[in-house]
Amino acid sequence: MTESQHRAAAGKPPVKRGGGDPGSRGRTTIADGVVEKIAGLAARDVLGVHAMGSGLARTFGAVRDRVPGGSRSAPATRGVKAEVGEVQTALDLEIVVDYGVAIADVARAVRENVIAAVERMTGLEVVEVNIAVSDVQLPEEEDEAAEAAEAAEADGADGAGAPEPRLR
Repeated sequence: MTESQHRAAAGKPPVKRGGGDPGSRGRTTIADGVVEKIAGLAARDVLGVHAMGSGLARTFGAVRDRVPGGSRSAPATRGVKAEVGEVQTALDLEIVVDYGVAIADVARAVRENVIAAVERMTGLEVVEVNIAVSDVQLPEEEDEAAEAAEAAEADGADGAGAPEPRLR
């Protein structure tokens, strides 16, 4: 039997310790990077968003990703900048859209998805989501990228690429 139950059985009122809601005892802070990851993933979920970040940022990111130990920032945050306060946040997103989509519709859907995800997961009020469309992915560019990726895989598969590291 707990102390509260003993006191209730003896006819005494239960003792409250600390007072108030446990959820209000202390402060929770959320880092900018956390909000950036949530927003980046939510934006990528929208149909018509090809990638995040400018062409130059994506190129440098791809190079960093291929260098061992070179990737310092997670791809989830690429193209996202957040300013987080105690109860509010503002976001800047840079996106690349697929050719043929209505950019205004994609931007609206990105805003809605990002706001819903960030507010639901963090409890912060999203005061603005600024979207910069930095590029349009053309169908032929996608074919060229797929061919380059296949060629790189083939080089690695037939032994003509970099040697595999040996484990000890």
